[in-house]
Amino acid sequence: MRRSGILMHISSLPGDYGIGKMGKEAYSFADFLQKSGVSVWQILPISPTSYGDSPYQSFSVHAGNPYFIDFETLEAEGLLEKSEYTSINWGNNPVRVDYEKIYYNVFPVLRKAYERFDKEDADYKVFLEEKSDWIYDYALFMALKDAHGGAPWQEWEKPLVSFEKKAVLTAREEYADDIGFYCVIQYWFYTQWLKLKSYCNEKGISIVGDIPIYVAYDSVDVWTSPELFCLDEEKVPTDVAGCPPDFFSATGQLWGNPLYDWDYHKKTGFKWWIKRLGSAAELYDTVRIDHFRGFESYYAIPYGNPTAEIGEWRIGPNTELFEAAEKSLGNMSIIAEDLGFITPEVREMLDNCGYPGMKVLQFAFDSDSACEDLPHNYASSHCVVYTGTHDNMTLSGWCASLSPKSVSFAKRYLRVKDRNDLPEAVIRAVWSSTGELAVAQIQDFLNESADARMNTPATASGNWQYRVKNGAFTSKLAKKIYAMNELFYRLPLIEEEAEEAVEEIAEK
Repeated sequence: MRRSGILMHISSLPGDYGIGKMGKEAYSFADFLQKSGVSVWQILPISPTSYGDSPYQSFSVHAGNPYFIDFETLEAEGLLEKSEYTSINWGNNPVRVDYEKIYYNVFPVLRKAYERFDKEDADYKVFLEEKSDWIYDYALFMALKDAHGGAPWQEWEKPLVSFEKKAVLTAREEYADDIGFYCVIQYWFYTQWLKLKSYCNEKGISIVGDIPIYVAYDSVDVWTSPELFCLDEEKVPTDVAGCPPDFFSATGQLWGNPLYDWDYHKKTGFKWWIKRLGSAAELYDTVRIDHFRGFESYYAIPYGNPTAEIGEWRIGPNTELFEAAEKSLGNMSIIAEDLGFITPEVREMLDNCGYPGMKVLQFAFDSDSACEDLPHNYASSHCVVYTGTHDNMTLSGWCASLSPKSVSFAKRYLRVKDRNDLPEAVIRAVWSSTGELAVAQIQDFLNESADARMNTPATASGNWQYRVKNGAFTSKLAKKIYAMNELFYRLPLIEEEAEEAVEEIAEK
């Protein structure tokens, strides 16, 4: 089935409270997608962000980001007064997230709601029971971070660093109220998110979520389960994750995440990973796994190195992990991010898994006609085709940065005469391609400049801040996107049409 999608994170939704929320603007965007004939909403990881505000560096692989909790919903439930959140300065620029203001203002507001919340609520108690295998450790972790001024767990008292039973039990008693606060926050997040997801699904819209392959060093996952990672006796990483020098960076990308002890994971039957993928399957209809090639082989950088220029490739678990997950969870809808340095071994792993990989048209015009990202070179329609990802420039910014040679090639390939016509031509090329799913960043449909870029890899500041302007999701734009979906047969099929399509395929 041919489909189309728009890539836009929750944080980028418009609204009055500094960052996108799971409230009316999110529901309005779902309505916009339906009117546009778009059947996929792709987002970035929705876990709580840590230092640097990156959704790919989170305090937990299971928890949701408190920043996205909708205040108006809590008000409707009698947990907040309007003045308690409308009187706050959430930032001076409506199209940029001011994370400092969000960090210092969100939690006091949520604390007021928590004080009014009925801790004996039956649904809340069911939620705690269902999430008991992770939520209490997460809530303790966050409570302890607050108690230590936000310091990473490696800087806490030694008994806590070591997760000694007596110290942990004492902390659970001492910080019981704070633990309760962080548990309730997760209840609100999950309740609001699953309601929004259900609304999208009812509209015929699937959610594509994103999970990074690695976890943050400063996370509850590493703190409570150090045996899962390559750490020394002092719980310091021996090597860390990243990518060697490539298109994005001459010195590579030093992510700094601890690497997995894959031998240990194999001994447990990949229990931790199965649990993680199970959580993702609850939150998303399809899971995009970032840096999928790392399961075949991964780049290990000695801990303490200032760049990713020095490192070595090591063998990963390959398909063994996904075979174990399928036995436990059943078939999952997965997209494999297979960008970067891809070897024949990685291709073989992807083929064996049967997951669609990715094509990015922004990568297609810097080389020659043999580039795999050019539509005429797609070996199969079993792929997801992007104008660009969250790591790319907006199309407008990309076109402005192209070399004269690349501009000439792109204009000839896309059959346009003017450089300024390239962004729309790229979108049409993605939609007209044979790829099963065509995706564009919302910035590209809005013709945003380079300033609207979501993330610049290998940079530490100025990222993840983009927000859409109020009133951007117009009927005119919806009609334009709908017409393109109709032209290139990417409109969602109604139930009867879907059944006929399945029967037709079966007959062939």
